[in-house]
Amino acid sequence: MTDSTGTNGANSPDFPYAPVGWSRQSAESEAVAAGLAPAAEHWEAVSALQEFFSRHDGASINARALHDALEEKFHSRGGMKYLYCLFPGGPVTQGCLVAGLEPPAGSADSGFGSVQ
Repeated sequence: MTDSTGTNGANSPDFPYAPVGWSRQSAESEAVAAGLAPAAEHWEAVSALQEFFSRHDGASINARALHDALEEKFHSRGGMKYLYCLFPGGPVTQGCLVAGLEPPAGSADSGFGSVQ
């Protein structure tokens, strides 16, 4: 797949930690389908998520550790509050989906808000 620069996301200087097969173009489609209007701030968060995953074993990634790492990285802009403005569906869950990553176990509660 290719991103908007015409290269595989993993080979893009903007997304050096992108998973194999990820492209900015497919991520834009995923974001738009989720009701987002991707901007530079979204791509910075996507890149941060991809970098975190590249430094940790995917199967052992803890949702809380990822949450804390994002809070620290974006602390100067408001931390998680800032990231929730970018990803209202959750910076970990929705952010991972746009970044082409499997959200860590326990990061989403599909029953939250249900009335079943």
